[in-house]
Amino acid sequence: MEIFKNGLDVKLITNSWYEELKMKNFGAIITFVGVVRDEDRIDGLSFDIYVPLLKSWFASWEEKAKYKGAIVLMAHSIGDVLNHETSYIAGVCSPKRRVALDLIDEFVEDFKANAPIWKYDIVGGKRVYAKDRSTKLEGAGILL
Repeated sequence: MEIFKNGLDVKLITNSWYEELKMKNFGAIITFVGVVRDEDRIDGLSFDIYVPLLKSWFASWEEKAKYKGAIVLMAHSIGDVLNHETSYIAGVCSPKRRVALDLIDEFVEDFKANAPIWKYDIVGGKRVYAKDRSTKLEGAGILL
């Protein structure tokens, strides 16, 4: 799990994962790249992360993946990410493609629902909580 300030360098991150893992006998290395869309008159998104809880969430996924002979990877932005930049990259490596394909879907969906990351719209240089596009995290509130 890696956290970077502002937009992610997709080529640098995904290429480093590939170079590190290609010789470890995985038959599938799958990535998901989340790009900030230009919509609803926003200039981008801004993110706050509660790192200790995110590490715990990610560790549970590492265990799930390990049980299936796979590994999970993740990079996410903290701070501002402008339209058409990347805020999230997920990866799954496994010996068999079906395991990787199933896990990447489950991992990304669970991330959207349960990762302790708060999203704000950037409108006119100000952060506005994106309540209508956020999922309530059990026991959590808005970080201000």
